[in-house]
Amino acid sequence: MTKRNTEILVGLFVLLGLLALVFVALKAANLTSFSSGATYALTARFDNIGGLKVRAPVRSAGVVVGRVTSIRFDPKTYQGVVTLAVDQRYTFPQDSAAKILTAGLLGDQYVGLEPGGDDTDLAPGANIAQTQSAVVLENLIGQLMTDKAAEVGTAPAPKK
Repeated sequence: MTKRNTEILVGLFVLLGLLALVFVALKAANLTSFSSGATYALTARFDNIGGLKVRAPVRSAGVVVGRVTSIRFDPKTYQGVVTLAVDQRYTFPQDSAAKILTAGLLGDQYVGLEPGGDDTDLAPGANIAQTQSAVVLENLIGQLMTDKAAEVGTAPAPKK
């Protein structure tokens, strides 16, 4: 009888381990929120979306208010077009701004919505006019190196 109890406990332990593995996989894939609430679509155009991915959160004041539903390239304007699904509980003024931000120094990217002060709200399907592209770390390092090289090149020669 004790051998059977041990086998049952081992089976439960393995089952719990598999459930924990599924939970971690869903969390890593950003699929843990299965909200089926009503949403409305907004679009935003960015010159550079960096590492933004579909299903990335849309946050305002640190609170998740939606998700990125699609990312595509517009061949006429050469911009990335990001479609956002925002929960209908949250409305934003017409002059709101969208920014691509990074969670931490090297974390995942998300869209941050900053509400404006207009009296009228963005309608479903509206385009957010004010956008700020992602800050790409490689571009910043390259710009810093170029600036430092220019400083060294323009420095006066030492006196003999």
